[in-house]
Amino acid sequence: MAPRRTRPPQPLAPHGIPGHLVEFVEALRSAGIAVGPSETVDAGRVMTVLGMADRPALREGIACAVLRRPDHRDTYDALFDLYFPAALGSRTVLADESADSQSVPPDDAEAMRQALLDLLSDNEDAGQLDDRLAAMIAQIVEAYGRYNSSRGPSYSSYQALKAMSLDSLEGRLLAGLLAPYGEEPTPTQEQIAKALAAQRIAQLRKMVEAETKRRTAEQLGREHVQTYGVPQLSENVEFLRASGEQLRQMRRVVAPLARTLASRLAARRRRSRAGEIDLRKTLRKSMSTGGVPIDVVLKKPHPARPELVVLCDVSGSVAGFSHFTLLLVHALRQQFSRVRVFAFIDTTDEVTEMFGPEADLAVAVQRITREAGVYTRDGHSDYGHAFVSFMDKYPNVLSPRSSLLVLGDARNNYRNPESDLLAHMVNASRHAHWLNPEPKHLWGSGDSAVPRYTDVIAMHECRSAKQLASVIDSLLPV
Repeated sequence: MAPRRTRPPQPLAPHGIPGHLVEFVEALRSAGIAVGPSETVDAGRVMTVLGMADRPALREGIACAVLRRPDHRDTYDALFDLYFPAALGSRTVLADESADSQSVPPDDAEAMRQALLDLLSDNEDAGQLDDRLAAMIAQIVEAYGRYNSSRGPSYSSYQALKAMSLDSLEGRLLAGLLAPYGEEPTPTQEQIAKALAAQRIAQLRKMVEAETKRRTAEQLGREHVQTYGVPQLSENVEFLRASGEQLRQMRRVVAPLARTLASRLAARRRRSRAGEIDLRKTLRKSMSTGGVPIDVVLKKPHPARPELVVLCDVSGSVAGFSHFTLLLVHALRQQFSRVRVFAFIDTTDEVTEMFGPEADLAVAVQRITREAGVYTRDGHSDYGHAFVSFMDKYPNVLSPRSSLLVLGDARNNYRNPESDLLAHMVNASRHAHWLNPEPKHLWGSGDSAVPRYTDVIAMHECRSAKQLASVIDSLLPV
């Protein structure tokens, strides 16, 4: 009887290192990071020079080759960890097998917590500490983070961290850091110890999350982890779902985004300086050449920067979107002859002076709800009353030279939308547009007054910074 053949294990890089690099580049592109052929070739050269042994150097080298913007780094790092994992199998391998972490019983949670606390309190070389901590975390994830999902074995960072009781662990770590200072440490010593304890716990949390993603990707595939474990680029995060940290990251992209839009506008203006063909004068001039239009007469361009009137909802549901858009509009203020900003929740008030040339924009957007009279009723959005109060207090703001920009989700809490009054405002303006951060398929659902408003004003979906930039670019004056 012939011996039974066993199927060889599938290679991690079935198409070799070049094919693996191409897969990594395709993952970057699918996440929104623009990587062209030349950058891919440069990354291949980096791998040839640096090799695969020094993983931190390889991470930085490929990043230098493929990244163009620093705010894309978090997404890049998450994908790099998936395609170039720190280890394979059930644990991180240490060069020193006699390390203390190897002797801790994995089923003894308290002993594991104590060993983890000892490592976090250690002040030895950072590189050695990270290696030992990684080995300890590998044991913790294997012992407490493993579970069986519908697709097979998987790992949960929540389960692993819960077993280590991070809150009590941070308290014990802080007590250990304060112990050398005696019973009454100074406020400075206490502040430094708290910051250091929080930093090390944050490092622990990040390493546990990375370890669970690594193992889950090995079990269920990288594509599965990419659906939830890779942070979105800041320009692709939806305004209405963004966390506080994501909104802060989005604000950092305002300046480069504004510069890009301004350069596009300048290019369009250069192309339009020659003006359009004046057909009547061209035909009249062609009479001297037998009706052949040899000399083309062009119209004189009359570029005019319009006034911009911004009317924005600053209620809690759309505050992040309105604030980001106001920052972008402020950065583009030179493209308009004048910008006036009006904020509302149920009542409209002008806040233009808060966005002066020397104003701190982050502070300005926070001052609106505290200092401006944006609500006089129950504090819930009321677009209809906001339009009424706007026209009552500022009847002469809109003119044939002004462009009206309304920001909000049109969630009117089933109140009178005053769409006829909005139509009057639109007719009084040269241009009028509404930017809505809600997905288009939700327009008109529940208390949304979008169907009433879209009959009188052009409404654009602006769910993310990238989408907003595209809309603003198309609406900028030429």
